[in-house]
Amino acid sequence: MTRRAYDWHEVLVAPARAYPQLWRLISGLILIGIITLGLNASLIAALTSMMPMEWVIGLETGSKPGQLLVLLMAFGFVTIAVAVAARNLQHRTFQSVIGPYGLALRQFWRVFWRLLALMVAVFLLPPYGMDDPMEPNLSVAVWLMLLPLSLGALLIQTSAEEILFRGYMQQALAARFSHPAIWIGVPSLLFAFGHYLPVQAGENAVMVALWAGLFGMLSADLTARAGTLGPAIAVHFFNNLIAILIVSVPGNLSGLSLFLLPYGMDDTDVMRGWLMVDFAMMVVCWLVARLALRR
Repeated sequence: MTRRAYDWHEVLVAPARAYPQLWRLISGLILIGIITLGLNASLIAALTSMMPMEWVIGLETGSKPGQLLVLLMAFGFVTIAVAVAARNLQHRTFQSVIGPYGLALRQFWRVFWRLLALMVAVFLLPPYGMDDPMEPNLSVAVWLMLLPLSLGALLIQTSAEEILFRGYMQQALAARFSHPAIWIGVPSLLFAFGHYLPVQAGENAVMVALWAGLFGMLSADLTARAGTLGPAIAVHFFNNLIAILIVSVPGNLSGLSLFLLPYGMDDTDVMRGWLMVDFAMMVVCWLVARLALRR
């Protein structure tokens, strides 16, 4: 008898089945919000006492290396908050949210190295010269010096989002509702809403939100097939590695990138075209990850 596609999801959902009440999930999300806001407020207060106010205000955009490092690392507060909520409301260990650590780590690397090979192939293979030349941002020396910190901060940020959406929320909903449309759809809808940024994205705000929603659904699918958050974190980490550390849009979250695109979010027509390319690449990355997970 062959396994169904999402049988491995039970590894993550089973620990949540003892306390599947929706009020626990809602209370947990409220607790996560309170803890995260409180820790962020404490961080801002500490930074305000040590740094110029202009630097602290610049944290909102992350256009300088130090600002973006702090911004990314602050996502660790979300991970702490999830651990507290899971322990106190679902009586779960933090490991039960991620899955078996050893398996999660092996799956992470199995997916990540294949995605890295895909990236190299995309850059080396034709067609060439399809876009205007990129603009330098950080010098290579500075970028390399910051790279260990940048990678660590990026891993904190991407894993925190996966732990919250594909971990805590998805598993709690799956413990209460059996249909994937609910435990995949609801967290993905909230993930999309969190990426709806009309001020930054302008006319493309809806398309960016749709991109995030689809990303959430594909990550949820990978998590359910893998039985750990490892593959979803790998895909998220790889995506943000390209968008934050290699080539960024000028302005928001550009402080650690090696290059900048020659246009910004306000160039809506150009950005819309490349968003369609991003949609296609996201699906390709998902397929690569699916192949990497074949047992």
